[in-house]
Amino acid sequence: MAISMGTRKSIVIWTVISLLGCPANHCRAQKQAPKWPDHIQVVLDSTGPLKYDRGERLPLYLWQAMDPGPLDEDSAEELIKALDERGVGLVTSWNPGNREKSLSESVVIATAQKKLGLRININATSCLDSFFNGDERTAHIDDEGKPFWDTSFGRKNMGCPFALDFRRPQMAEQIEYFVRAFKGKGLDADFVFADWEIDGPIEFNGAHAASKRCRRCLDNIKNIDDFQEFQKALRQLRCELQREVYAESVKNNFPGVLIGNYGVYPHNGFRYWYDYYEYFVEGQPYQADQRARYRKWYDEFPETGYTFAMPVVYTWQRIFDWYDYADTDYRWFYNMLLVASNAGEHTPAGTPIISFVHWHTIEDENVKSQTVQLSEEKYKELLWHMLLRGTDTFFLWCRKQEAAKEIRLVHEVYAEAQQYGRFLAEGTPINFNVPRQPGAVVSGLRLEDRVLVRRTDFTETNEPVEIDVGSGKIKVAVAPRQCQIISLR
Repeated sequence: MAISMGTRKSIVIWTVISLLGCPANHCRAQKQAPKWPDHIQVVLDSTGPLKYDRGERLPLYLWQAMDPGPLDEDSAEELIKALDERGVGLVTSWNPGNREKSLSESVVIATAQKKLGLRININATSCLDSFFNGDERTAHIDDEGKPFWDTSFGRKNMGCPFALDFRRPQMAEQIEYFVRAFKGKGLDADFVFADWEIDGPIEFNGAHAASKRCRRCLDNIKNIDDFQEFQKALRQLRCELQREVYAESVKNNFPGVLIGNYGVYPHNGFRYWYDYYEYFVEGQPYQADQRARYRKWYDEFPETGYTFAMPVVYTWQRIFDWYDYADTDYRWFYNMLLVASNAGEHTPAGTPIISFVHWHTIEDENVKSQTVQLSEEKYKELLWHMLLRGTDTFFLWCRKQEAAKEIRLVHEVYAEAQQYGRFLAEGTPINFNVPRQPGAVVSGLRLEDRVLVRRTDFTETNEPVEIDVGSGKIKVAVAPRQCQIISLR
């Protein structure tokens, strides 16, 4: 067949293009995939699509899956879909320090999440920063009327818990700005969390001693020498601040929202962990367990108005030296499961538990001993037991250099657990006991006449373990790194 001159020219042109590459103005359809920020890319690289559908269960939250920067509508949808395939929820932040930028970026993501029928997830931490902002009016006042600060919390100067009333409207406005903006654009917030820690009334470290020197504190707390009275007064005030400037504003505008704060959860009256900035002060009430001193804690959750619990299950370095267990894994496992079980047992049914987790040892400059890292295997077992004791999903915090490993470990458990979705969504925990000596640890969820159980052994044995379930008993055989479903019939 003869080829015309025009056809020959076209062939030559397209041959040259194919060899030299496609000019941008001829290849607009060949749009390049977005280049995600490193902290987002590590999430995508460290996870894969879920094998089992997660249904209506909460997504996995990761500190790195937050604030991808300015995106257009198409890129936002692409990223959200890619993360959702992995079960991961994308979070954006409301930042009063950069209102227009953070609102703009958050709105783009939230609009795409709404379009896709997914939860809109918000980090409101910056909106609570901070009551103690350095204003001298918030300082303690001594007998001579001179202001002074409590410097026992490290880099943060803490002041008088009863000097914060004038700060309330200013703090409330910081979150109300974003709430109004979202409402004005027809957007809701479905999950809102804060990492509000070293600020506002806190009773530990040198706070009690400082308040006993403060004229204003002495006027407001009748029996200030009684630590539990002091703790009650400060925690009630702390709850009031969180409720008024944060929780109520969000809940009034977004009915059904899950709202909470780091470390606030129902419990049995004791806290089994210390944050990095906290230390024990002699004379304060505690429960002893080997060298551990579990602090007496106020029941603050009901007074905050929060709608989800947020326990903190971290590998704080000091945990390692609290216990004498020869199996070093059990030193970590024992304490961390105590924390998770405490929240699981005392959180009301219907209130989600979103647990902060972390695997790498969190080093403490005040701890001099050498610790042995919790093994990957036993960390993953811990995560399984948390799910079977009431935790609904995890929120992983970790540092940049730890991200790839941390994300992979928690995602592996989260992804595999989806095959038991109905148990996790509807089941009731059967056991909150944490053995005081290494042995067999059993956790499970009962759903109708079946029980989903997992057994983790810290000693070598082939013997079954008998567990009470309601008015009956079940025998749980050894099954390393596996769940079992046992019939109650």
